[in-house]
Amino acid sequence: MYMLDQKTSASINLSIVVPCFNEEAVLAATNSRLNKILRKMREEELINEKSLICYVDDGSYDGTWIKIQEFVSTHHEVCGIKLSRNRGHQNALLCGLLTVPGEVIISIDADLQDDPDVIPQMVKHYLNGCEIVYGVRKRRDSDTFFKRMTAESFYKLMAIMKVDILFNHADYRLLSRRTLNALSEYRESNLFLRGLVRQIGFKNAIVEYDRAERLEGTSKFPLSRMLSFAWQGVTSFTTAPLSLITAAGVIISFVSIAFTIWGLFVSIFTNKALPGWTSTVVPMYFLGGVQLLSLGVIGEYIAKIYMESKDRPRFHIEELSGTAFKD
Repeated sequence: MYMLDQKTSASINLSIVVPCFNEEAVLAATNSRLNKILRKMREEELINEKSLICYVDDGSYDGTWIKIQEFVSTHHEVCGIKLSRNRGHQNALLCGLLTVPGEVIISIDADLQDDPDVIPQMVKHYLNGCEIVYGVRKRRDSDTFFKRMTAESFYKLMAIMKVDILFNHADYRLLSRRTLNALSEYRESNLFLRGLVRQIGFKNAIVEYDRAERLEGTSKFPLSRMLSFAWQGVTSFTTAPLSLITAAGVIISFVSIAFTIWGLFVSIFTNKALPGWTSTVVPMYFLGGVQLLSLGVIGEYIAKIYMESKDRPRFHIEELSGTAFKD
């Protein structure tokens, strides 16, 4: 049972941010379901009449923006943000979070695999004093074995690398205005919001749900993007790879010293020395590979320093649509 004694529910202005990239096929069903949830919450007086849904078009090249404009023209509670070009899911999401009005912002992906029916529970946690509410997937039965295995491996890798994120939590969360103000102070270009939000702290709660199947269209997060996203998270929040390089260097140095001592012992005290190239070429190739790998990892961190030092804008807004942006 929720005791709504921390904040007055009638004063809550809720905004739902939905980043979109080529989601024309799914948007009609998404908009219908989210509007139904908003109407029910208004009837229950959890939110006020100014609450809205904001779609962020991340440079789609299908009819996504046309669909969003149709929703804006027929639903007063819908607004849209069109980015000047594709900037990636994290930048599009951040744009929506920092642009829309509202006391409370909830972010959710357009495919609605993250269950929107738990949005009222998130709001109730906020009413009880929580500044952040994380949506956490309880089960992933709708995913294929490969998708489930790779997704869970991603979270395990983050844990091994000491990156502070919640297991099975994506970008489905509630953020208070206070939290968003704190988030706006983080200026890095290499965005990994799952880690950034955890850095903020504040009182938080978890709402669990079952992951559903995608309504329409295809996933915008194939294996290649998941691997890239995992590496982005690791290199943005931990220097563990550099520590591993150091540890590997120490181990290889000891092995090399031992190998040198063994070679000298065989050459000086026995007549069993093998005049082959194996003992020379194999260590050379091995050490060369380790050095190249190490330089590559170090280069990734240097590249991030380079990108951050330029301090370029993370996105540009081409157009705002809806009554929420006319006030």
